[in-house]
Parts: sequence; structure tokens; C-alpha cells
Amino acid sequence: MTAKTVSQSKTEMSQLMLPQHTNLAGTVYGGVVLSIADSAAYVCAARHAGPRCVTVSVDQVDFREPIRVGEVVTFKASVNYVGRTSMEVGIRIEAEDLKTGRKRHTNSCYMTLVALNQKGRPAPVPRLMCESAVEKRRFQEGQIRREHARQLSEKRSRVRR
Repeated sequence: MTAKTVSQSKTEMSQLMLPQHTNLAGTVYGGVVLSIADSAAYVCAARHAGPRCVTVSVDQVDFREPIRVGEVVTFKASVNYVGRTSMEVGIRIEAEDLKTGRKRHTNSCYMTLVALNQKGRPAPVPRLMCESAVEKRRFQEGQIRREHARQLSEKRSRVRR
């Protein structure tokens, strides 16, 4: 299995926020944002590892600012880290006011996806070739998040016994 660069799977999707995406205050529901972010994460992961990928966790979501009806929201996804069968995809979400052209960083999140084989079992994914200092930093940070999640999972397992 060959390695792939971050740029080979980068994904950018944009969507206009309409009234059906918003609450009574005219701001976009968080669930709408997460649903579109999940789609962007899937496309990114599928470009890296093939089309049989599933989301196994939403590891962190930061809602920084509200998104309003009429704004165009862009989801920028890239693979930050890969393990043996899993990939962490980071997503930066920006809202754009079409009247002024002003763009705001409104949300960020990390999602972990796993590649599956034909039998629905976890399958190996290509290694990640980091070409820039930013990509290398994101890989290291993803590795730390993965290790932290593993330790937390082990701790929870011990508590349940």
C-alpha cells in the first residue's frame, strides 16, 4: 500500500444556509453544521483510503460564532493523522457574507473515520506523507489526540468492570 499526501485528499465543500437550516433566531442549527462536516470528512477520507469509510467518532467540536441564514458556509477538510485503519480528519468551517465578502472562521472539528474491507471489517489505510511543517505539526497533534482517546477508553473500560 502506497503513501498519499495530504493534498491528494483535501476537500472543500460550500453550501448556502437557507431558512430550513436555521432556528427561530435565524442561526444555523449545530446539527446541520455537523451533518455537512461529516459529509466533507467522508469525502476526504474516501479520497485517502477508498470509498468504504465510516465515521466512528466526532472527537472535538468548537462552535466559535453563529452562522446566519443567507451565508455561504465552506467546509475545508484534510487528513491530519492516520493509524493502521483509521484517519483523523480536521475540518475548518468558514461563513461568508455574500454582500460584503467577509469570511469568518465559525467552527472547527475533528472526526475519526475507519476504512472497511468488503466484509465490513477495519482495513489498512495508506500512510500519510506530510510535506509541510504545518502538516507535520497536525500529524503530531493528531497522534497525541489518538493516544489520549485510547487512554481514556482504557480508563472507562476499567471503571465499568
